[in-house]
Amino acid sequence: MSVIVLKIGGSVLTDKGRSSTARPEHISRIAAEISQGLSSKLVLIHGAGSFGHHQAKEFGLKAGLNETSIKGIWPTHLAVKTLNGMIIDQLYQNGVYAVPIHPLSICVLKDGRLDSVCMDVIDELLSRGIVPVLHGDVAADRTRGIDILSGDQIIAALAKALNAKKVGIGTNVDGVYAKDFKIIEEISPSNIGIVKDALSGSGGVDVTGGMYGKITELMDLAASGIPSLVFNAETPGNVSGFLRGTCKGTLIHGD
Repeated sequence: MSVIVLKIGGSVLTDKGRSSTARPEHISRIAAEISQGLSSKLVLIHGAGSFGHHQAKEFGLKAGLNETSIKGIWPTHLAVKTLNGMIIDQLYQNGVYAVPIHPLSICVLKDGRLDSVCMDVIDELLSRGIVPVLHGDVAADRTRGIDILSGDQIIAALAKALNAKKVGIGTNVDGVYAKDFKIIEEISPSNIGIVKDALSGSGGVDVTGGMYGKITELMDLAASGIPSLVFNAETPGNVSGFLRGTCKGTLIHGD
């Protein structure tokens, strides 16, 4: 069976304006839709949203390891781990056997970029029909000591390593908007310059780069022949629709 990589953004799962505040109605609905639409091997990645971003900012984790940031490693990881547990609990209640894979334990960065991932456990779980669930996290960095690893970097690394069939990015908007507020139906190397001009930073506290950072990661993935779809995961039916191949949004692909 082919592998699908699905990321649900923190803005869908949490209230990004309030520290460590979940949106349980969205978490339960999305878990149900994953159960309804699942027909391939699935790796699920979720954003941290308000679970982790505020702690990372408070302790200055983006500045690397120092006497202040070292105090924030556990609070930040605990926050994202808490949200991860909520999501897995709902998946289980909907008959999806999922387990947590914490990037802090399997990923190493180098100067803020993902340098290595231990894939053995992910490969083994997928072969047994179990859904690995990863998330944005604090991670060891060979240069800085520690840094923040966004879910968007994890997407590209896992999709390439697993030769994924497709990638889905579930956000709180219908796709990527142009300056005229119309959805950009497709993004490729031929129009990425126009897209860059059209994008602005995401709302709330976000230490991982906003929408353009997400697109940059996905363009690299598209160059490897793996397409991505940015879609609205807040719209009922879209998550299951993506898994089935019927959802609309912004398609990101290579020329």
